[in-house]
Order: sequence, then C-alpha cells, then structure tokens
Amino acid sequence: MDRYELRGKVALVTGAARGIGLETARAFVRRGARVALVDLEQDAAEAAAAQLRATDALGLGVDVTDRGGMQRAVATAVERFGGLDVVVANAGIAPRAATMRAMPTETFDRVLDVNLMGVCRTVDVALPEIVRRGGHVVVVGSIYSFMNGAGATPYAMSKAAVEQLGRALRTELAPHGASASVAYFGFIDTEMVRRSIDQEPLAEAMMDTIPAPLRKRLPPSAAGEAIVRGVERRSPRIIRPRRWAVLSVLRGVIGPLTDARNERDATTQAIVRELDARGGTEQPTTA
Repeated sequence: MDRYELRGKVALVTGAARGIGLETARAFVRRGARVALVDLEQDAAEAAAAQLRATDALGLGVDVTDRGGMQRAVATAVERFGGLDVVVANAGIAPRAATMRAMPTETFDRVLDVNLMGVCRTVDVALPEIVRRGGHVVVVGSIYSFMNGAGATPYAMSKAAVEQLGRALRTELAPHGASASVAYFGFIDTEMVRRSIDQEPLAEAMMDTIPAPLRKRLPPSAAGEAIVRGVERRSPRIIRPRRWAVLSVLRGVIGPLTDARNERDATTQAIVRELDARGGTEQPTTA
C-alpha cells in the first residue's frame, strides 16, 4: 500500500494517559494528526492531552470494557474532529506473576476482560468510521502473543487472541481500502513493566531464563514512534525491539523446543513451584 499520510487525520488511542499510549498520541500530534486520548480516569486523560500542548488533543475518561462508554468516546471524537481514521487499541493490564491455579478468578477474568474484550470493544465501535474513511486499526499484542506464558497465563492468552484479531482484520478490511497492524512489544520501560517485573521478588530468576539480548528495554517513546510509523506504512506487523522478530518467524520450531525445555528445567520448575504457592495471597494488577 502507498504511504498513509497522517496530517489532518484523526486518531483515537486507548491507555493514553502514560507510557506507550501517551507516546503514540505524541507521535501522531507531531505528524499533524488530531488525537483523542482515552484512559480510565477523566482527569488523567485530560492531563495527558494537556501535556501535548495541542489544541487538537482531547482527553476522554472511559473504561475500555464498557461498550457504551467506548461508543460515546468514538462519537465524541467524531463530533469534535469530524471523523475517525485510526484507532490504536493499546489499553492493557498485567497480573502479578502466579500460576493459573494460584491466581484468583477475579484477577484472571479482569485481565482477559481488559486486554482482550476491551480491545475487541474498542475496535468494534470504531470500525464503521475506519471502513468509511479507509483508515487503519492497530491492536497491541506482545511477545507473549507467541511465547510460553507460564506465570502470566491470562496475559499471554489475551495477547495471543489479540494477534489473531489483528491478522483477521487485516484480511477483512482490505476490500474497504482499510488496514490493520499487530504490534508486538518486548520489554518497554513502562510503569506496568516496572511494577510487574522490578517489584517482583522472583524477577531476577525469571529474567535469567530469557537470553540476555532479548531482555533489552526500550523507552515508551520508541514503541509509540514504531506504532505511528507502522500506521504510515500500513505495516501488518510492528515488532520492537526488532530482535524479537526472529523468534516470531521461527515460533513453530522454537516454541515446542522451549516448551519441552521448561517441563524439564530445574530452575524453571523451581520458579513455577514458588508461583504456585501464591494461592490465597493478594494478586493486584498493574496498568
């Protein structure tokens, strides 16, 4: 496809009060786009919009699991800016590491509701405008879209499902002159990563199971810029850090090998036993 010019276009970004979402909105504004920043709290969304110092940035407080709320957010953006060309379904949360057996049902369900159904609802209510204007959808997956998610089962489940949503949309939107991307991010230095990894007592042992070159962290600005460049190019896949692309391509070979290794590896199994012992303890989520 030809380069997608963003000047004058309208984008809606969820999870936009900070981190990847805010930096994505910032990158859109730099290119002359108008942006609706959606986050759970109205004050946080408005403060994020104010940071951009752009008259064409709008903050909206909406829970992405609320279909009616997201319908109103899209309608507000259309009323304010005259339409909607791009939607970036970025909002997500992560659970404290625990096995499925140890994780409270409420936590498990909430992660799926936000990370999967929240993405689905965001995209669904935006699709009429995306189709009408030949626009673009970005769904934010993860390296956990294709990696073993032991210890973070609902998170990995949601990201694998989001990948399938994005791939299907890519095909389904083509007849309308619209398109979609899946963004796969490794370790981005967001508040969610800092809380879920840096404050995790088992983090060092868990990270040691990942090859050192793959542990590199990128700033949220790198992820936001990658998303917007992907929209400009209508790229099917956006992967950062780029070194994860090899594992994505070779997942059919590497995945079964690492799964078999995890079953036998003494260090991995020791970590699993500790995660399994977390049943009955507080299991907060982080955004």
